[in-house]
Amino acid sequence: MSPPASHDKNSKFLGLEVLRFLSAIAVLFWHYQHFSFVADKPVDFVTEQQPLYHAFALFYRYGFYGVQIFWSISGFIFFWKYSEAIGEGRIGARRFFVLRFSRLYPLHFATLLLVGALQLVYFAQRGYYFVYQHNDAWHFLLNLFMASHWGLQDGYSFNAPIWSISVEVLVYLLFFLVLRLLGRSVWVSAAVLLACTLAKWKWGNQVVPVVDAVGYFFAGGMAALAYVRWSSARVLNYALLGVALVAPVGLYLSNRPHDQVAPMFLLAYLPVLLFLLARDLHVSPRWQQWVEAAGNMTYSSYLIHFPIQLALALVCNWRGVAIPYHSVRFLALFLTASMVAAYFLYRWFELPAQQRVRRRLL
Repeated sequence: MSPPASHDKNSKFLGLEVLRFLSAIAVLFWHYQHFSFVADKPVDFVTEQQPLYHAFALFYRYGFYGVQIFWSISGFIFFWKYSEAIGEGRIGARRFFVLRFSRLYPLHFATLLLVGALQLVYFAQRGYYFVYQHNDAWHFLLNLFMASHWGLQDGYSFNAPIWSISVEVLVYLLFFLVLRLLGRSVWVSAAVLLACTLAKWKWGNQVVPVVDAVGYFFAGGMAALAYVRWSSARVLNYALLGVALVAPVGLYLSNRPHDQVAPMFLLAYLPVLLFLLARDLHVSPRWQQWVEAAGNMTYSSYLIHFPIQLALALVCNWRGVAIPYHSVRFLALFLTASMVAAYFLYRWFELPAQQRVRRRLL
């Protein structure tokens, strides 16, 4: 556990990239159940009967928590890269907006159009949409402005996984305003995190998603601020390592329902985990390239996996066969297609589009 040589704002946090990639895989496993849906409900679906369940039970049952992990990792990276520059006025609102817009919107727009077209074909075949049913003009407009989960929606629509990014856009706005207007004091960020934690404690899963997102984002941000100050403190590092190893065992032995305990546990546990994973990983250049590539693929895999599910469902409809979602081969086909598509999407579309937008607007 060697300390970093310097706090370089361009640091590649390989441990965080691995966690981000695993979280993306977890979401794919969680959404695998879509293949059992008729319209918007699963039919004859048994969680434990999914392929290779015993090997991937954690992902099948709790993969939806990958979203909260994404939010916390974003918070860490944003506080690491931008808090000082925004607080000191070196990055203005326009530049910050363009950086975020160029990173998120091109792929979102492309997959929105793709899902819209595929859903029309599916509806013509079956008389209802695949999984997400609110694919009308109003929800298309909400998706167009990345507002699909701002409370104006009737339900999930189009390429629905974008909902978490839609919420995160609001968090970016709050992050910028807090840093610009109130400064980058750790106490200000702690106050935001405390307010979200109290809301989560009192209302549990009834809190609106943006409160959840703010809490996890600022929890990751607090980990980044702590890392800047205390990353070289050996005693603290070993103490946190002990907490990181023991805490999951305590959660498992508590026998409390996961929906009651897990959200608060994650909110407290993720900052510890991110602090530790931000440590330097001494790996060969080849392994570093693989880890960075895996991390780069996460946004693409998050947005392309539902279109791939929809395309596979269309192929099964066209062939007149039921979706063989109990098959290990079908699971492997879905995961492989999603990962391969994500890799090439990042290289050939996402990154070039991002660079093109930034050259034009900045």
